This record gives sequence, structure tokens and C-alpha cells, in this order.
Amino acid sequence: MTNFFKFLFGNDTGKADDDHVSSFNEQQAQEEDVEFIDHGIQTIALEAITGSVGKYYDFDSRFRPKKHVSGKRFSQIKRTMREGKALPPVNLYQIRNDYYVLDGNHRVAAAKELGWTDIKAKVVELLSGRNTMENLIYIEKKKFFEKTGLKEKIDLTEVGKYKFLESQIKKHQLYLASQSGRDCDLQKAAKDWFNTIFVPMTAIITSGGLMQYFPGRSIADLYTYISYHHWTRSAGRRYGIGIDQVIPKSMEGFRKSMLEKTTPEYPEMKRTITAFVFINIGASPEHEIIDRLYKLEEIQEVHSVHGSIDILVKMVLKRDFLASDAETIAEYVDQNIRLIEGINRTQTIIPGISKVKPVFML
Repeated sequence: MTNFFKFLFGNDTGKADDDHVSSFNEQQAQEEDVEFIDHGIQTIALEAITGSVGKYYDFDSRFRPKKHVSGKRFSQIKRTMREGKALPPVNLYQIRNDYYVLDGNHRVAAAKELGWTDIKAKVVELLSGRNTMENLIYIEKKKFFEKTGLKEKIDLTEVGKYKFLESQIKKHQLYLASQSGRDCDLQKAAKDWFNTIFVPMTAIITSGGLMQYFPGRSIADLYTYISYHHWTRSAGRRYGIGIDQVIPKSMEGFRKSMLEKTTPEYPEMKRTITAFVFINIGASPEHEIIDRLYKLEEIQEVHSVHGSIDILVKMVLKRDFLASDAETIAEYVDQNIRLIEGINRTQTIIPGISKVKPVFML
């Protein structure tokens, strides 16, 4: 396979000059048993594009064109991009977390100079079968994110730890299904696990300053280590910041304790849905309906209004990670508002962008 790439792109190793982007040939030569995976067109972060297949000598380490590169062509491409005119996607090869330009070096350089953060690209991944620690972790990580659908950054430095997190999410999936009485797919469980367990636990680890004692390790490494010993192995551990004393002895117990907190420490798990309901009533006394609406815990405001509607209600609901916002709202309105005698019709409005001024007491 290496000879094939030498035939296509030459025999350069890229070692003669340090002031250039990474050489794809040099990196590819280190891989073995390569499998090609066509990912189609994707949006790729420009900071992840670190090298070139055949023109690495034409660009410095910051992907800026060198003096011998045609300035006229680069200027034309940059002007086209600045004016918002369409250009074809660039072609990239991917090796683990790094991307190398096969076609579109000038477009990548121009996008970086213009301050863009990402670019459209046709991506072909070279998945190496070489049995190194780096490859094993990468393949494990890739499978984990494909299964869970998570987009957030979770970096681990040991083999087998992504499989541990996956098993943790599967246990959480069973718990959520038992609590709700309905099926819960793995990706919904993963999202809930991330927001209600992983995020608050890592926040506690960070605020406790524990990271300074584990140089070279990630926050996800520490989460995995602590959660394994605290919830899976149930082994006594002292971490110096009181984690062993404040964290319940089960993962779901921890989740419950975090959800019950009244402080805004973990906004991702405290998200709510605000909606407005327009209500039309029949012959029933309006003040009685208003009183019944006002007694509902989720109803924050009730207003009698004039016009095509009779009553305006503002409600704030807790977000259910197992259902869409629309499903949560519809279920609440059906089971709590529309059952009130005298209400004929409702219309629900969900705000998009909201700005709320603080209330000052004089």
C-alpha cells in the first residue's frame, strides 16, 4: 500500500524542511493494513487540517502559502470566498484526528486566513489496522461515538475505557426505561447520561482541583476512574476533596441528588421549556377557570385578555430527555389544561429567541 502512495504522490518524506505543514506520505508510511472509508461530504474544523498530500512544501506550518506559490491564484480564491461565491468541497484524507489535503490546498489556506472555523470537504478515512495503543483507542472511541450519537468531547487515554462508558450508558438505558415505563433507545440514554451524570461529576472534579494531581490525564479519565471505583467496584477511595463522602454509592442515586439541587450549578441538566397557551372558553365563569389554572405548579402567569382569545397562560415545564419538547408540552396541555371544564380550545406557542429584563423592586 505504501508503494501505491509513492507512485501517486512521489517518494518525498517531508523531512528536509521543518517549516511546512505535515506530510501525508510520511504519516501514511507508518500505518499498516489500511482500510479506506468514504465518509462523503462533511463539515471539518479547519484547525484539524494539519497537512497536505502532495504540496506540503508550498505551505508553512500555519498553512500560509510560501513565496514561491502563485499569489495571483491565492488572491482570486480568497476574493471568491470573501464574496460568498460557491466553491466545490475540498478533498481530504483522514488519519485518526488529523486531515490532509488531497485537493484544495489554496481553499484551505484562504479559509484559514479569512478566519473561517470550518470548511466543506469530501473525506476519505484511512483506518489503520496497526496494533498500536493510539490506533486501538481511536477505533474504540470511533465506535463509542457512532453508537451513542454523542457530539460532545470525551477524550480517554486508556484502552477499554470507552467500552466501560458504553456499559454504563446501557445500564442507565435500562434504568430510564424502568422509570418511564416505555422503551428508551441508546442514544437518548446517552444524552441523558451525559447531561445528568457525566457533566455534574466532572464539574465536581474540576471545582475540587483534582486534575492538578494527574498530569497527562483528561477529565474523562478521572470521571471513569472515580465512577468505576465508586459505583462499579464499590471500593473505598479517598480523593482529598470529599468526593467519596458526598457522592451517593450508586450512579442513579447520584443523578437523583443532582437533579434535586436548587442551585444553577449544572445548567445542562436543569433545562426547562417555556411555552405560552392561548385559551378560548365557553360559558363557564372566567375567574373560576383562571383560579384552577393558577393552582397548577407549572403555570407561572395567567392573564385575562380581550380579543380573539380569552386567557393567556405562561407555563414552564421540566424537559424530558426521553421525549421531544413538543411531546412534553402536548402531554401536559392535554392532561392538565384541556381537562379543565369550560375550556373549549387551546393554542400553544413556543418562543424561539427570548430576552427577559431583570425585575427591580423599588
